[in-house]
Amino acid sequence: MGKENIFFLNVWIIFGNIFATFSSDPEVTTAVFVNSTTDPLLTTPEWITDYTDIVSKFSARSEDIPDEDMCHIVAGRPETITECEFNRETQTFIVIHGWTVTGMFESWVPKLVSALFEREPSANVIVVDWLTRANQHYPTSAAYTKLVGRDVAKFVTWLQKELQLPWEKIHLLGYSLGAHVAGIAGDLTDHKISRITGLDPAGPTFEHADNQNTLSRDDAQFVDVLHTNTRGSPDRSIGIQRPVGHIDIYPNGGTFQPGCDIQNTLLGIALEGIKGLQNMDQLVKCSHERSIHLFIDSLLNIQQQSMAYRCNSKEAFNKGLCLSCRRTAAISSATTSTRSARPAVPRCTSRHVI
Repeated sequence: MGKENIFFLNVWIIFGNIFATFSSDPEVTTAVFVNSTTDPLLTTPEWITDYTDIVSKFSARSEDIPDEDMCHIVAGRPETITECEFNRETQTFIVIHGWTVTGMFESWVPKLVSALFEREPSANVIVVDWLTRANQHYPTSAAYTKLVGRDVAKFVTWLQKELQLPWEKIHLLGYSLGAHVAGIAGDLTDHKISRITGLDPAGPTFEHADNQNTLSRDDAQFVDVLHTNTRGSPDRSIGIQRPVGHIDIYPNGGTFQPGCDIQNTLLGIALEGIKGLQNMDQLVKCSHERSIHLFIDSLLNIQQQSMAYRCNSKEAFNKGLCLSCRRTAAISSATTSTRSARPAVPRCTSRHVI
């Protein structure tokens, strides 16, 4: 197991340089990967060019209408690339949602889409729709991440080869189960994706899974992760507790987020009236979803970035040992950059070098 580099702010940040092997949950690793005896095996090159079994949909969103699926790009059908006005010259973001109770896109999706366009106006923003698989009992949806990851890997590989896209312009962003989908996709592509951002990757069934079944630092050239809901024992917390990226950020300790207590959440729901009843799930996911809103904040508020301080441990930070530039390094939040290159780590600066 390697050395950990840890950074803190009023958020606690862990830069996890950990190499470890974890045992995998047999239900997750074997439950859904074999569709039939005629499916191309993953050990042969043919599987990634077989688009007939792709269930997930890939919606090209627009800056003007970020909340509607106006156009779908379909792997194997190059005419859909033109129909959706895909720009091969610019950055491509692929957003992957997580588990859903309602079977519909959550309100954060168009907010993140809009923020990405505001930061990169000419970008391509593609939203992965795996709602039918995500709207199952949690263990079933968690197992489906393998098949959805395979869908995404096929789509990304096809799109890249069809347009000869530079791999450094492809950035996957996944929330909750979607973070593990992104990781699995990155593990399966025939070329390493430039960047994956994990927004509070799901914990249950993934805490002790191996790298092939979860998001890990091996899945892209640069993997950055926000952990915002790690309260509870391992494998029972909503968000994964262990570091899984090159940079793992734990805002406010990562366990629970300010304003997400029951009293504040109920007050916010009450102020919305009848409409607020639609947000009752915030009682459970407030801290979990905070990862998305913190990432959005880092995209929009470029001039007011959060500062981080390198520290050996959370305990050392609590003792006040890591808040001096004379003792440690300080950097701004790694989530600020939408560029794909791995950011450098400057010492004691409020600006993020990218």
